[in-house]
Amino acid sequence: MPRYKPTDYAQTRLIPLALADQLQPGTLEYAIHYLLEERLDLSVFDQRYANDATGRAAYNPRVLLKVILLGYARGLLSSRQLERACRENVLFMALAGEQTPDHSTLATFISSVQTEVPALFTQVLLVCEQEGLLGGTHFSLDGVKLPSNAAKECSGTFADLRVKQQALQRKVQEALQQHHAADQQDESGGSAGRDPRGGDRVPLVVPARVARLQRQAERIEQFLATHEPRRGRSGREVQSNVTDNDSGKLVSAHGVVQGYNANALVAQGHQVVVYAEAFGQGGDEEHVAPMLAGAQRHLEALGRPAAWHGRQLSADTSYYSLTNLQACEQAGVDAYIPDPKFRKRDVRFAAAGRHRRSVDKHKQRYRSKRRWFGPRDFQPDRARGGLLCPAGKRLYRNGTGMVDAKGYRVSSFRSLARDCDGCELRAKCLRHPHPGATRQVRLFHGRVPGSLTAAMKAKIDTPAGRARYGQRLGIVEPVFANIRARKRMDRFTLRGRAKVNVQWQLYCLVHNLEKLAKYAPCWN
Repeated sequence: MPRYKPTDYAQTRLIPLALADQLQPGTLEYAIHYLLEERLDLSVFDQRYANDATGRAAYNPRVLLKVILLGYARGLLSSRQLERACRENVLFMALAGEQTPDHSTLATFISSVQTEVPALFTQVLLVCEQEGLLGGTHFSLDGVKLPSNAAKECSGTFADLRVKQQALQRKVQEALQQHHAADQQDESGGSAGRDPRGGDRVPLVVPARVARLQRQAERIEQFLATHEPRRGRSGREVQSNVTDNDSGKLVSAHGVVQGYNANALVAQGHQVVVYAEAFGQGGDEEHVAPMLAGAQRHLEALGRPAAWHGRQLSADTSYYSLTNLQACEQAGVDAYIPDPKFRKRDVRFAAAGRHRRSVDKHKQRYRSKRRWFGPRDFQPDRARGGLLCPAGKRLYRNGTGMVDAKGYRVSSFRSLARDCDGCELRAKCLRHPHPGATRQVRLFHGRVPGSLTAAMKAKIDTPAGRARYGQRLGIVEPVFANIRARKRMDRFTLRGRAKVNVQWQLYCLVHNLEKLAKYAPCWN
């Protein structure tokens, strides 16, 4: 029989531990410790405390930041996970100097540093500049849609929320009626509500469930009384959210999430994030201006007054809009933002169709039969002007000289309500044939010569434009892969755009610190 060495898991051992030896150069924890101790000025946090004469001693903001940044880098996003790491993980013990801040201290600190974190972000960029990691003239912009601490089922228009609140009230009343009926029947000696196997009475309704439904109904009622309907860019009402009204219902590659569109502007070279901001809208048609303005503030703090002069900006097709192109022109940046159909004009993708499956599930919705009349079904009325609908009624012009967001000339026509009411073709003409609805038709006549959209289209179609836009993939996409996949910072744990912005900037700060730990020569 073989003999093995005995193992005693009940034994205890006292191990001498030097905390400084746990922070080895070349590691992320060493970079965080060295940066916060030697390179950054954290006096901006001192004004948060007024305990110099009286009061309990506070945790040093350096210690809290070290714990939070290393915890985020390890995918520990909740304050309770960070508290546990300070008690059990040697690296966190070393960074915190064996201090053990509880979860409420950490959560309160993260939620209340909206003014200090942007200044901290700028200082880290200054260190990147000093270490030679912020070179290059090409910047790339992109975004990722991350879920937040908000309930998707609590979203809807105000009309939807009123219906939900009324349904919850009905459930509460029905549950109470069932509960009272069961009690009365039990008092009269009935058998309802008893266990069929002869046991004690089984309650039909759990009171805790009734209280929970009542709280949900009251919360929606209070929200409707204290908030206004949320409006989109077109002025129409969009869905609000009772738990976090700043968040939005966003369509991402992972499905529909209730969260924020986290944008990052990344510099070429070492992929340093120069500015980060989270938005509650899924579309990127108006995000270039605030991103350029925020990056301008950071770059000016680094001593670059003409931050965008002679520099290039690339972004994907979701940023293609007249508003974004105008923002680039005003900032003086050489932008490369293609339109959604630019690949169809690229000769390199001429044979791309042969690689597509014969039945593509993502294209099935475009192959369905048309159920409503389209613009081609409306003929011009050459005698009186306007258009003639399939029923022979006239549509009048209600807009001239219009240019849409993509630079196309547009003619708009609208029918009269009296012509649409009672029309036999109403169901095939109007998607929503409610009373008083009228048909509108817009005709496009090509882009306005010399417009920004036409100039961008011509620039992207050149070999030089395609080459410069092709650099975007290698600049900005690895940043989101590192933050979301490798670092597991794939959700927001806070509510409200101000707090989510702080957390997103901390995520990007972790990414920049990792670049310093890897490429800064004096830190290895």
